[in-house]
Amino acid sequence: MPREKGRKLIAQNKKARYDYSIEDVYEAGMVLTGTEVKSLRAGRASLTDGYATLDDGEVWLRGVHIPEYTLGTWTNHEPRRARKLLLHRDEVRRIAAKTKESGVTLVPLAMYFQDGYAKVEIAVARGRRSYDKRQAIAERESKRETDRALGQRG
Repeated sequence: MPREKGRKLIAQNKKARYDYSIEDVYEAGMVLTGTEVKSLRAGRASLTDGYATLDDGEVWLRGVHIPEYTLGTWTNHEPRRARKLLLHRDEVRRIAAKTKESGVTLVPLAMYFQDGYAKVEIAVARGRRSYDKRQAIAERESKRETDRALGQRG
């Protein structure tokens, strides 16, 4: 069977971009069991309650729900277990330095297959207040209106 090419999206966390202002984005591999990979290949995952933590120089993905594989047996995985993320040492150091600040957290943005390997996109993010969210929405709508006006003009 030929190896997969390209990027196949499994799940994305659209609410994270609304609730947080994204500062840095990192791509990380995940340590998974066999039934987790099969469940992900079926396109089943949820990032809504997910977050990442730094423990003893390692980054762990927590709260992400990968449902049990329907055809799995006693070897099935726990749906909300902590999963280790695979990052370079200097990336872990940069993340650790940024998350020491107050109000900064690690949030998963998307989960996908990149050339056959399961990856997660995590972001160093700062929480937004409600007035920041309204301001971001107003900016997005004004930009959309100007683009639309320029498109009609040309």
